[in-house]
Amino acid sequence: MAARAYWQGQIKLALVSIPVEIYSATRSGATIAFKQIHEPSGKPIHYEKVVTGIGPVDKDEIMKGYEVKKGEYVLLEQDEIDAVKLESKKTLELTQFVDADAIDVLYYEKPYFVVPADDLANEAFIVLREALKRTKKVGLGQLALRGREYVVSLKPSGRGMVLETLRYADEMEKAQGYFREIPDAEPEGELLDLAEALIDRKSGPFHPQEFHDRYVDALKDLIERKRKSRGRKLVEDDGVEDAAKPSNVVDLMAALRQSMGGKDKAVPDETPPARKTPARKTPARKPATKKRA
Repeated sequence: MAARAYWQGQIKLALVSIPVEIYSATRSGATIAFKQIHEPSGKPIHYEKVVTGIGPVDKDEIMKGYEVKKGEYVLLEQDEIDAVKLESKKTLELTQFVDADAIDVLYYEKPYFVVPADDLANEAFIVLREALKRTKKVGLGQLALRGREYVVSLKPSGRGMVLETLRYADEMEKAQGYFREIPDAEPEGELLDLAEALIDRKSGPFHPQEFHDRYVDALKDLIERKRKSRGRKLVEDDGVEDAAKPSNVVDLMAALRQSMGGKDKAVPDETPPARKTPARKTPARKPATKKRA
């Protein structure tokens, strides 16, 4: 079954319109889902929509409401919300282009694949893609998706393009509040050289398939062991928590050199050398005195 387009519309660049479709570029990873269970009966717990003083209500009786003041709501039908006219619901107009590295990584939220909607759109799509490659620019615009309008970026990716939703500035925390206490100091040259050498040694191409969720694997193993134990409580203290705590690194230079596999000569032995007990001298014997006759 072919994937269903997340959005269909057009990319507009001045007087040029390119019909496109976008598809989600991500999917939910492997997760372990737990249900709340009533222990005495072993049955799952359900949730009901209830109104205080009335009790459970039917789904058809539920509307969306916006609280204008305490206890007073404006009620809206879903088709009224859907009828809100916004040009970005069907058109992504590229209003600005910026350098590819000009957007802080914190602003990026979720990626989508962008493809031409039909064969007639191929030529204009390829022209825009190649122009972005040559100029090393990213296109910016706004797009309405599923009930809200996003700032989005558009960049080339292989034969296609990738659209990424961005967070608004007022959604971001100010970094200064978190970084203020970090001292503004220059590291020692030798320390920096060692750190760079360590990074260089561990550098290589990114292979995402080499990473997996080890927590999910551990939970699956726990569930299987719990099943075999027939309900017996399983709690293990494997020392992982203690191992995660930072060790008392006295000498950063030593730690970096050891990380590089070299033997550090700059680390003094913290154990004081044992004092040598001086040998006790045996007093020399005096020569025997001859007695006079």
